[in-house]
Order: sequence, then structure tokens, then C-alpha cells
Amino acid sequence: MLEIVVDAYGGDYSPKETVEGALSALDSYSDFSLVIVGNKEEISLLTEGRRDLVKVVDAPEVITNNDVPTEAIRNKRNSSLVAAIDYMNANENAKALVSTGSTGAVLTGAVLLTRRIRGVIRPALAPVLPTVKPNKNVILIDCGAIVDPKPQNLVQYAQMGAAYSKFFKVDNPVVALLSNGMEDKKGNALNKEAFELLKNSNVNFVGNIEAREILSGDYDVIVADGFSGNIALKACEGTAVTMFELIKKGIMAGGLRAKLGYLLLKPVFKEIKHKMDYNDNGGAVLLGLEKIVVKGHGASKAKAVRNAVLQARELAVGNLVEKIAGEIAHD
Repeated sequence: MLEIVVDAYGGDYSPKETVEGALSALDSYSDFSLVIVGNKEEISLLTEGRRDLVKVVDAPEVITNNDVPTEAIRNKRNSSLVAAIDYMNANENAKALVSTGSTGAVLTGAVLLTRRIRGVIRPALAPVLPTVKPNKNVILIDCGAIVDPKPQNLVQYAQMGAAYSKFFKVDNPVVALLSNGMEDKKGNALNKEAFELLKNSNVNFVGNIEAREILSGDYDVIVADGFSGNIALKACEGTAVTMFELIKKGIMAGGLRAKLGYLLLKPVFKEIKHKMDYNDNGGAVLLGLEKIVVKGHGASKAKAVRNAVLQARELAVGNLVEKIAGEIAHD
């Protein structure tokens, strides 16, 4: 049976919310089991009565956001994160890992300890973002795994992102390169060289785009180096939070008319908030490894963890690793 490994610690609300969310995912499907890693005594109390599809692996140490990722992976071998990765790597049925821990530690541990897909030079982090078009998402890759990649890395990001996009029923994903302008000659040296390689690759590449087009819904995959992609992602998140704050303040300061308008528009605001809520979207997937790694938001509560586990299951059942391997092999 398929096993999903869950790092129970490292998140803001671990282990209670992490374990609760992982257990609730079992209510949706009966074709997978959980391996929950962390302090065995605490986890056993939280999983009491649900042990039929749950295995607990003891790992008393915790890697925090204050730890230096490379040092923590090397020195905290009994941490929940390292033990979770080790279990996943050592067991054939364990196809995926979910963690809400330190982003740096999760990326470092997964990249250093897990084998890459044959032909993949560097893995990449790929969150799925909402767009202004109904039922349309966009994959932004890379968002922080490799901040200083080579041009060929960006081509592989495009290939891996295109394979991932097909899980969203996209037959021929539209791929664009994040740059400082839409003209073909825009960008730094990395972008210019990557542009030429992408133009001659096996993906449906349509050229450069600016950051303001990320959520337009006109593209399925947006390729970036990890430095630029991470900034773009956080700018999108920050803008969304700021807009909701401004709207809220405007309503509160606008008197009776504004409050009545809010009541009329409440269903619209609720739908927008739902679409932008990371709790509903699972996590960002680290593409390019022989196992699936889903990095959930550090502030994830049970609902977000549940969705991240279900996301990991869907990608494992749908053979994402094999699909990426096929894209890379046909380059």
C-alpha cells in the first residue's frame, strides 16, 4: 500500500494540527497509509484510535527556523525531518513526504538526501498559484530551491512544470519566462541564454513575461531562477494580504453605505478569499526527485495539512515522477 510520510514537527502549530490534518486525509481515500514521524509519545496520544492505517516513527529532535539548514541536516540526524526523509528513501512504498517545517531545511534535506530523477540537474520548488480566470491555476517554478541556476536548469524547470501542469487537465501547457520586460532581448545574461534554449526546447514556450502577468491566467507555467521566483511569490502573497486589509479598512471607515455594500458583495469577497487561501491549495512541490516532497506553509493548520497530504497522494497515484522522467528523457 502507498505510504505518505508526514513530518509532524517544525510548523507553527505542530504537532497537534499537523497530526490532526494528516489523519483527516485518511477519511477521503482508503488506498494509502500514513507514516507520522516525531516524538513517539506525543504522536501516539494524538493518533489514539486511528492506528489501523498509521505508523509512528520515533524522532525526538526538531529542526527549527533558527537552525542553519545544512548544519541541522548534518547534525540533527534524529530530527523528525531527517528521519522522515530517511524513512521515505529506505521504503519502496513510501512515495511522498509532507512537511510544514523550515523551508530551507526541507529543501536542503530533500536535495541532499534524496536521489534525483535521472537527467535532472537541479530540483525546483513549484507552488501552484490562483489566477484571475475561473478554475485556472499557474505553476511558478523555481521559487527558492536554487537561487543561482544555469540556463539549462531553467529549461528543465519548464519541462518539469509542464509535466506537473498536466495534472490540472492542461494538454499543451503554455510556458513563459519571468523577466523585466516582454521583449525577446530583455533580461540578464541568464535569462537571455535560457530564452534561446527554451525557444528550441520541447515545451510550448511563448516568450518573456513581466511579474504583473503572473496571475493573469494566460500562462500555465512561469519559469524563474529561485531568487527572482521567491521574490515574485512573496510579492504576490503580500499584495493579496495588503489588498484585503485596505478593503477592510475602507469598509470600516466608509460608514453605513460602505457596510451595506459589503453585505451585498460578501459572497464575492468570500469566494476571492477562498481562492487565495493557502489552506485550500496544499503545498509547493519540490520537482525533480525520485520521491515526491510537498512543502506546506509554516502556518498550516489541520485543513492545510490535510490538503497537502491529499495532494501528495494524488501526485504519487498519478505517477508524477515517471511523467517528469519522460519529459526529461525526450529532451
